Amino acid sequence: MSPPDSSLVEGLKEPLQVLAPDGTRTANELLDPHLGDIDETVLTDLFIDMSIVRRIDTEAVALQRQGELGLWPPLLGQEGAQIGLARAINDDDFIFSSYREQALAWCRGVEPAEMLSVWRGTTFSGWDPHRRHMTTPQIIIGAQALHAAGYAMAITGAGGSEIAIACFGDGATSQGDLNEGLVFASAFNAPVVFFCQNNQYAISEPVAVQSRVPLALRPTGFGIPSLRVDGNDVLAVRAATRIAADRARSGGGPTFIEAVTYRMGPHTTSDDPTRYRDQAELEHWAARCPIARVESHLESTGAPIESIRAEARIRSDAVAKDLRAAITTMTPPPAHTLFEQVYASEHAPLRRQRREAELLEASLAPEGS
Repeated sequence: MSPPDSSLVEGLKEPLQVLAPDGTRTANELLDPHLGDIDETVLTDLFIDMSIVRRIDTEAVALQRQGELGLWPPLLGQEGAQIGLARAINDDDFIFSSYREQALAWCRGVEPAEMLSVWRGTTFSGWDPHRRHMTTPQIIIGAQALHAAGYAMAITGAGGSEIAIACFGDGATSQGDLNEGLVFASAFNAPVVFFCQNNQYAISEPVAVQSRVPLALRPTGFGIPSLRVDGNDVLAVRAATRIAADRARSGGGPTFIEAVTYRMGPHTTSDDPTRYRDQAELEHWAARCPIARVESHLESTGAPIESIRAEARIRSDAVAKDLRAAITTMTPPPAHTLFEQVYASEHAPLRRQRREAELLEASLAPEGS
């Protein structure tokens, strides 16, 4: 049996990197041509974006611990991967997300109340995906890859210029849905980017147990090229995304990006990560913080780092205040909304179910009400 074609993978031995953990900018022949616009302003914006997203995550975890949210999937440590992706694509490109892409939601203009509502249980989705060009949280692992591939195929059929992006974790690469998505995307040369945030754990299962080879090798079996990058390097992710997006727009078909990162917090707030990883591992990855390396790089260039930090704090505080204010406005929706937006158009079985629910609700009402 022939091994997968490793020639289709860039960064196989070591993930491609532009910013080292200490903030040093290093040359990269493949990525540098796609970073020509990087200046102090862009770096500052990326730093502030990541700082705000980290604060959103911190506040949401606190709200869950206080009983205000039923659950929350932390993204702590993955800010560089998500912001690098979000700030490298067009506004009309459609993102098919999993349940940990709050940074992408932030960049797409999702309001705090929209972001928290599904985790508080006051909505069935969260926001209007057509307005945000981003799907709401997908809980079924890997299912969004099929949605993205199908949407991308439809784009080609309609002659559109946008692309689709499927976001998922390392665990999804072991799921059938993702592999089926890769099959269709490859067979139909669909304009889709498969974006894998390899955060080292599928819940509590380490990636080494899931795969004996780097995940970036898996799509090569379908003829899809891969870019394996340092997911804690926001510039490397930004450049890789641009390469993949340009390829998709120009008719080159799908690309797979493996962003090697780390989930610093629990899988969700119901998880206890101390049961499957140790402090030394956390410290190893903490030293590779995506926010700290941009901060260090800005400081080394002579940027006004104190004012940049102050701006990040001010804006993060404002978002945190909005999150907490949003909680007070969330109330359970009327029961009949369960039947809304289930299908594109209502049909007889749905009407029957709606009527049965109305009769049940009426039978439970106190007499005389």
